[in-house]
Amino acid sequence: MIDSFAAIRSALVADPDNAWAAQRGWDPLYAAAPSARLVVVGQAPGARAQESGIPWDDPSGVTLRDWLGVSDAEFYDSERISLLPMDFYYPGRGRSGDLPPRRGFAATWHPQLLALMPEVQLTLLIGEYAQSHYLGSTAKRTLTETVRAFGDYLPSMIPLVHPSPLNFRWQAKNPWFAEDVLPALGMEVRRILQA
Repeated sequence: MIDSFAAIRSALVADPDNAWAAQRGWDPLYAAAPSARLVVVGQAPGARAQESGIPWDDPSGVTLRDWLGVSDAEFYDSERISLLPMDFYYPGRGRSGDLPPRRGFAATWHPQLLALMPEVQLTLLIGEYAQSHYLGSTAKRTLTETVRAFGDYLPSMIPLVHPSPLNFRWQAKNPWFAEDVLPALGMEVRRILQA
């Protein structure tokens, strides 16, 4: 286990599995600090975020910050909120959108980072990849069922649908998300960040 954030970042960059990203001049895209109280686990950076070097630098990020009820400054304050995607590099395009995060990436790097963040009180699991990894057999049959049962995972985790604009149909078909999940999410985020 690597025992400092700087050493983890150096190991990430030096890892042969990430050489393709280093050749493109990409840095690993995540944010973490020892005092973080909230962790946002997403999928993998999109192309726009990878190019800008800013996590969640896209319309999905705007929606996510609205859901959390936080400003840009609060969201990007890694002393309070850690941003750990399931893969720290943009995986590229597939036939029907971005490729999924690489298998095994989060299993290798997340535990090392989380071990250095003892103050974390709540982890937000955004999308199926994060939920599958962190919830395992406690996840419900579908993402929709898992998100609807968010109360089962409190107080340590909240599963969420991805805030992509492409999910507008899902949100329209599931009005309980805005009615039940988002108010509870906002309340938990305020409680943790204001403590």
